[in-house]
Amino acid sequence: MAHQKNNVNIRSLGDSALVIQLGDGMSPAIHEKVKNLSNLLEKKRFTGFMESVPSYNSLTIYYNPVVVYLSNPDKEATSPYKKVSTFILELLDQLETSEKPEQRLITIPVLYGGEFGPDLEYVAMYHGLSVDKVIQIHSSADYLVYMIGFAPGFPFMGGMDERIATPRKDSPRLAIAPGSVGIAGKQTGIYPLETPGGWQIIGRTPLDLFLPELSPPTMLRSGDRIRYVPISHEEYASYREMKQ
Repeated sequence: MAHQKNNVNIRSLGDSALVIQLGDGMSPAIHEKVKNLSNLLEKKRFTGFMESVPSYNSLTIYYNPVVVYLSNPDKEATSPYKKVSTFILELLDQLETSEKPEQRLITIPVLYGGEFGPDLEYVAMYHGLSVDKVIQIHSSADYLVYMIGFAPGFPFMGGMDERIATPRKDSPRLAIAPGSVGIAGKQTGIYPLETPGGWQIIGRTPLDLFLPELSPPTMLRSGDRIRYVPISHEEYASYREMKQ
């Protein structure tokens, strides 16, 4: 079952979630609509709402179907999906005039190359560039966090210069250290935990992205703007000492 309004598609995802598709591809303009809708929904929650999860061009909404079904017994009985999708369609009419969420700009210190960036030289060679040029290109752009996923706190970022866009590794590593900064195609990201992965690792940040003792437990969130700042070995060590 699906609904459509003004090029926005809504479809069910099992019996306790639905997906609102606001466009196609990876676009800052489409993602802004995703974040605006997520922000509006947080302010105007429906009974039975559990959480919303933004991605590149869509917003997934999870809800309690029993609570939704019983939330308004005076109206004609209808499915929880129909009730929620009707609510969302009405919410879309308020999207243009709603208050936009504030966008954060966060700087991420990175020690590039060496043991912390074992694939930096490969990325440079792949594009016929010097290592310093790859670092300069990677750290000169502001990146948009489109979504958090794969591992707790892992940011998928767009906006990377195509001059350093590099395919994933043919054989993923079994373990990548926390804080590792990588490239996969036209995206860049940071591993918050030690996990397997196939991204090209070009550096490491001393910052902790996954903070389970806090709420929310992730340093970054969808919609953030990220700027990488190259640092030295001494500066990296200083950051780590401050955390101890």
